[in-house]
Order: sequence, then C-alpha cells, then structure tokens
Amino acid sequence: MATVTYDSATRIYPGGDKPAVDKLDIDIEDGEFLVLVGPSGCGKSTSLRMLAGLEDVNEGAIRIGDRDVTHLPPKDRDIAMVFQNYALYPHMTVADNMGFALKIAGVPKSEIRQKVEDAAKILDLTEYLGRKPKALSGGQRQRVAMGRAIVREPQVFLMDEPLSNLDAKLRVQTRTQIASLQRRLGITTVYVTHDQVEAMTMGDRVAVLKDGLLQQVDSPRHMYDKPANLFVAGFIGSPAMNLVEVPITDGGVKFGNSVVSVEREALSSATAKGDTTVTVGCRPEHFDLVNGDGGGLKKDEHAGLAVSVDVVEELGADGYVYGNAEIGGVEKELVIRVSGREVPEKGSTIHVVPRAGETHVFSTSTGERLSD
Repeated sequence: MATVTYDSATRIYPGGDKPAVDKLDIDIEDGEFLVLVGPSGCGKSTSLRMLAGLEDVNEGAIRIGDRDVTHLPPKDRDIAMVFQNYALYPHMTVADNMGFALKIAGVPKSEIRQKVEDAAKILDLTEYLGRKPKALSGGQRQRVAMGRAIVREPQVFLMDEPLSNLDAKLRVQTRTQIASLQRRLGITTVYVTHDQVEAMTMGDRVAVLKDGLLQQVDSPRHMYDKPANLFVAGFIGSPAMNLVEVPITDGGVKFGNSVVSVEREALSSATAKGDTTVTVGCRPEHFDLVNGDGGGLKKDEHAGLAVSVDVVEELGADGYVYGNAEIGGVEKELVIRVSGREVPEKGSTIHVVPRAGETHVFSTSTGERLSD
C-alpha cells in the first residue's frame, strides 16, 4: 500500500490556451478512497491519467509513496486501472482475462490460478470463471475488470467512471460492492466520477474540480455542511442547494417579507468588499414552511418568501416542492423538502424562511464562502 501525492501537478495539452489541470495539490493517505468529481471537462479524468502515466505532467510532480513517478512509464508505477468500458478480451474466459497481466509478467501458472480463484471468491465470480465476457451481464463484466486489477496486488487502484455503463439499480448495487471491497483490501484508491451522489456515498474524501482547478477536498459530510464556494455549494447535494442573491439589511438579509439573521462576520466581510448583496444558500431540507394554502403549517400568511408551487414530487416519507419565487424583481426557482404527509397542492402558494443556523453565506462578487 502507499500514499499518493499530487504536487502542483499541471497538464497543458499542445495548442491549449489554458491548463487542463492547473497546479493540482492533493495528499492521499495510505488506504484512502479518494473520489475526483466534477462536470465534464473539469480535468478529473486527466488527473487520473496523469497518475497512471497515460498523460504527461508538464509542471509539478506526482509521487506514489516515496517514489517520484512523474516521468515513469505506466508499467513501472505499480498501479492497476479499471476502465469505464471494462476493456475485456472477448475471446478469453473470465479466468484468462483476470490472470492475463500476471501471465505476461511471467508469473507461474499455479500462482496465477490461485490468485484468480481468490479474487473470484471475493467478487462472487467463481462459477463464471469458464465463461467468456459475452455470456456475462454488465455488472458481472465490471466485477471481472475489478478482479483483473485485484490479482495484480498493486499499490494503487485507479477507477475511471467504472459504473457509467450500468443501469441505475445495478449502479447502486455495484458502488456498494466496490466501496466494501476497497475497505476490505485496504488499497489506496483514486476514483473518478461525474455523479456527485456516487462521490458522496463512496469516498473517504471527495475532491471537486472545475476548469482544471481544485475547488475543495474534504470529507463528504464536511463538504455538504461547509462548501467552500458557490460552485461546490451548487454541485454537491441532490437536489442542489438553493442559491439566491439577496440585499444586506439591518440585522441580516432581506428574504421576501422577512429579515433572516446570518453571521455578522459574514456580512462585515461582504461590505468590506464593497458588496451590497450576498448570495445565501439553503438546502431543500433547511426551509421552514410558515404558511401554505395547500397544506403545511399556518402561522403568518405574510411572513417569509412567497413560493408558487409548480411541481410536487411525492416520495413517501418526503416530498419535494419545485416552485418559483420573486427575489429582487427576478424569478428564481426553489426546491423545498416537505413532509410526505403534508405536501402542498400544485398551483398553490406557500411561504418559507430559511431555518436559523442552517444558511450558508457567499460573496456575490467572488463566490467564496463567508459564513463559518
């Protein structure tokens, strides 16, 4: 096992006007499961390929353990990679696919057979060892690709969107298996995905990238509770955090017909930058419903922000209200979680306020987090 270090690692493609990955700094602990996540084109796959040796590092360095592998060929890095498209040999059996790399390396047949059988037992593939890939389901093929990586006993696993080709139910099942397997084996793993739910449920830590720049690296819980900037706040969470620009006023910020208290230090920091507004973030579950003519609590029909209900998703225990509210003369779409037993009617109007202590304040001009 080994640590992995990105030390200001930069990748600039020929003819590119800016780096695909710009001065990436991440320290990955021995045995850690780190997930790189972000939208298409953010540099997450490039970062993984730099670690694998499939992309050049133009500036900075990459280390595996104490070894500087920046310019080593892939075969000398002691890594194993799992690809999105499985990359299995169609004419070989499952056993031959899993043991092929060991065969090329000159490992004795008896040792290959033992390692393949051990990996197959871990992955519940023993009964499929004699089959060829075409006789397997997508989930089984992905487990074969995992087995091929396991038998090599590498220092680092690299996984490039390995679940993208699976259907929704199988994705959930397989991501649980991968996370459980990684913890059982204790092998340092770097995992790339565009799916933030996948990232939050699998990783010990999550690194969010945008336009080649690292935005935040943190535990899933801390990233959810304390996003570093507007991009992370809007990207992490499903449904996404509601982000609204509101004016600063005495005692807090103006939110519809109510003044919402926020941290004084956050407002002081904003006004010091010359901002007259801040961007307030509130997750769907952190709104209080203060009035609703289609259901919910009735306290004050003039309090809070009036939200016109467009769509209601009833999920049993919970419901999600999708509606529009006028904020500063601009129509803004909001998502609000409500009790599944008290959902408002479509076309009705509800009034909401952010729950005290559950708001996030960001600079409208820079996007950086202002609240603690």
